Amino acid sequence: MNSFFERQFRLQEHHSSVSTEVLAGLTTFATMGYVLAVVPHMMGEAGVPTGAMLTGMVLMIFATSMAMGLYTNRPFALAPGMGSVAIFSITMVQLQNVPISVASAIVFLSGVLFILVTVLGIRQFIVMTIPRGIKISISAGVGIFLAVIGMRNAKLLAINAKKVALSFGDLTQPVVILAAITFVILLMLTARKVRGAALISILAGTIIGIPMGITKIPESIFRMPDSIAPIFFNFDLAGALDLQYLPFLFAFFLPDFFSSFGTAIGIGGKAGFLDKNGDLPGLDKVFHVDSIAATVGSFFTIPVLITYLESGAGVEAGGRTGLTACTTAVAFLLTLAVTPFALMIPAAATAPVLIYVGVSMMAGMRNLDYTDIAEYIPAFLCIAFTAYTFNIANGISVAFIAFVLMKLAAGRMSELHKGHYLLALLLAYYFYAIAGVK
Repeated sequence: MNSFFERQFRLQEHHSSVSTEVLAGLTTFATMGYVLAVVPHMMGEAGVPTGAMLTGMVLMIFATSMAMGLYTNRPFALAPGMGSVAIFSITMVQLQNVPISVASAIVFLSGVLFILVTVLGIRQFIVMTIPRGIKISISAGVGIFLAVIGMRNAKLLAINAKKVALSFGDLTQPVVILAAITFVILLMLTARKVRGAALISILAGTIIGIPMGITKIPESIFRMPDSIAPIFFNFDLAGALDLQYLPFLFAFFLPDFFSSFGTAIGIGGKAGFLDKNGDLPGLDKVFHVDSIAATVGSFFTIPVLITYLESGAGVEAGGRTGLTACTTAVAFLLTLAVTPFALMIPAAATAPVLIYVGVSMMAGMRNLDYTDIAEYIPAFLCIAFTAYTFNIANGISVAFIAFVLMKLAAGRMSELHKGHYLLALLLAYYFYAIAGVK
């Protein structure tokens, strides 16, 4: 088996081992596990059967994450993007009364558009057009995004309606206390350079949460998965071709494209995969999997599947190859038999890992040119809008438009080419589109 894994994943070349990759894959699974509860619940509010959604989602996570691992040899796992889930369930179905079958077909069309952009080479053109400074800031933006998600999951941050801002949550809550204990365990293990520190801290937090009343022990461990028949090919392609749905198409496609790009660059930087220009070798393969995943997932009424930020937890645990993604895929598949057991891991136990990974992803900012205002201002905007709008696509889009405007204002038009103007106009339309679908 070791020989097979070495041939398939080139572990020695990446200075890794089977045990390290498996631990990393389980860590990614533990930090992504919340999708098992959150996505079916959100889709259920739109009238999608939750049991069928859970089964279909797990099958798609398994298939796409396995494909990512085997085809790209990168430690990236996939799952439905929370932004696309919200657009599908809340904005389209519940608020705009778009039929579920039409919404699924729009997701399909966004996936087809992603495939065309990749196959026709437009993807490479877009990636090369994005300035180096923004590429550097993407990793930091993703890092703060992860940290904010972790703080939110730990109840450290809460929305303050009176101040219209984020503020401290109730620090006396058991959830906050458990998150703090788990974070201390993680820091101590990391300082001691203990292998699998992230996964050990998650397991420790889960166990400690039992007497605190946070970790809920299920009545039964095993349960047969529901049939996917109610959600399979619930599809109305003709209805989705109506021009009134064009903004929804862009609202799915652009976040999918730039979220995949941002996550791959951000986590790739953390793993040391990037070249001297800040690009990820083999990024086209990542896009191949992402685009096909979005397309095929629509057949199961699954909102857009994307490369998940939480893959960074697996990278932090030492994952460097596709074996990490494959391990995550298998772990998700096993939950079909033991879903109650997987769901007992509380968010407070995984939140500290996200915070730690997020902070560690800030290191790349030291490579930013702080003498050039046209580089560091867009970089800041990329980080701020990624973190505080909870959307990588927003951060990249605002930063790129600001980059073009600042070059024009400074009289440095010679540093811009037609691609910059075209992409800026496309991203401006993206903001127009999402403004129309809220």
